[in-house]
Amino acid sequence: MITSTRQTTNPAGGADLLTLGLYVALVIIGWLMIFAVNYDPKAPFSFFDLSNNTGKQLFFMVVCFAMLFVIMMSDWAFWRTFALVIYIFSLLLLPGTLFFGREINGANAWYHIGGFTFQPAEIAKFGTCLAMAAYLSSTGVDLREWRSRIIAFSIFLAPAIIMSPLVQNDTGSALVFVSFMLVLYREGLSSSWYQIGFGIAAMVILGLVFDPPYVVACLLAVTNFRLISRFRKHIRWWLAGFIALLPVTYWWPEIAGWVLQLWNVDPAGIDPQQIDMAVMLPHLAFFAASFLPNYLKKNSMVQAHLRTWLLMLAVGATLVFAANFACYTLLAPHQQQRIKTWLKPNETGADARGAAYNLLHSKMAIGSGGFAGKGFLDGNMTKLKYVPEQSTDFIFCTIGEEQGFIGVAAIIIVFFWLLHRITVLAERQRSNFSRIYAYCVAGVLFIHVLINVGMTMGLFPIIGIPLPFISSGGSSLIGFTLIIGVLLKLDSNRNLA
Repeated sequence: MITSTRQTTNPAGGADLLTLGLYVALVIIGWLMIFAVNYDPKAPFSFFDLSNNTGKQLFFMVVCFAMLFVIMMSDWAFWRTFALVIYIFSLLLLPGTLFFGREINGANAWYHIGGFTFQPAEIAKFGTCLAMAAYLSSTGVDLREWRSRIIAFSIFLAPAIIMSPLVQNDTGSALVFVSFMLVLYREGLSSSWYQIGFGIAAMVILGLVFDPPYVVACLLAVTNFRLISRFRKHIRWWLAGFIALLPVTYWWPEIAGWVLQLWNVDPAGIDPQQIDMAVMLPHLAFFAASFLPNYLKKNSMVQAHLRTWLLMLAVGATLVFAANFACYTLLAPHQQQRIKTWLKPNETGADARGAAYNLLHSKMAIGSGGFAGKGFLDGNMTKLKYVPEQSTDFIFCTIGEEQGFIGVAAIIIVFFWLLHRITVLAERQRSNFSRIYAYCVAGVLFIHVLINVGMTMGLFPIIGIPLPFISSGGSSLIGFTLIIGVLLKLDSNRNLA
């Protein structure tokens, strides 16, 4: 009997049609929204004009569809073999903007080529996905070891540092690289790292929202209670002392002024910040009085417990003061304004064209759409250009105004459908490289959608980050097409890996 063998291959037509369809749908919806933002009744067919955003986006759509075809015709092993080369190349592109780039909206993160601008950060995201997948899938990598963790952290922190406010001043792009922590968790990084991360984030936000001395006073109280809870017979005395301390903290400026007058010191001659700093003194005294006697009992377990919590207290207090100083002293005024608009909206001045203006009109545009929206090309705030950067960072406002709650919900559902599909593709891969790469893609897309949608509604600060496939911009569309295209190529050859 003659048996025939046939090598199983998957040509370009083997792409996952659902993922490809969701990608194409989002790109087309994005172009329609960009057309709505730039629509001119006097020139209804101007979408072929490369001098406006609609024409440029249509041009880049054609380029990306052609690029997608080329990727599907490529050898799937090419992306794994040259992952490190692509990553290093993308890293080299980043600092070049400092010398040969162009500053846009305060960020020195763009190249200007002819009539187009190019942002290398979008390529860096793609390169980092490849590099992270290549490293984590290599032999001998174990995230329980320090060496593996340091290298994995360095892969995504290197581009993030270059994009940080200290170098390129591209905070939005730098923040996206936090998404790779989701991949590391999937690959076995201990949950304690994420607890530390959330703790640091909490201290930073508290330090930005409230006066640091009062935050540290609260940390002292929490630490004190946690320590004294080991001695249950002392809790009622501790509670009595803490309740007596509350009015002292609340009326501290008045009490401090009264004490200064008793010492014949004019409170008007004292810096109010110094008075606020002194609010920690009664809490320190209460802390020492309530726990020091127990510490002097020479109990090694009690002393070890105290040292641990004192270290945590010191780190927390340092983060609170450092975050406040870095934000309101080192950052540029427009960056400070964005953070204040997010965390302290009541204290934000009504600047004519600043972050508060953008956020206010963004909310108004989304809210004015109601349930069903005003209709395609009928958005008044979109027509009158009330929201700046509406083709790029605030494209979600156009969806909210013209398509209403139904359109907003539909877009979010499509995005999460795409994310779910990517996780399905990830779990069916035989190759560790392909699986990890797919999760990198899902993480990057998730953070982009979360932050962009959140900042248009005031849930996150306005940091300038595009909505994938929908926001205007050739760099963004090319970057996300590369990311999705390589994923489709790897999945089409999953049985050969």
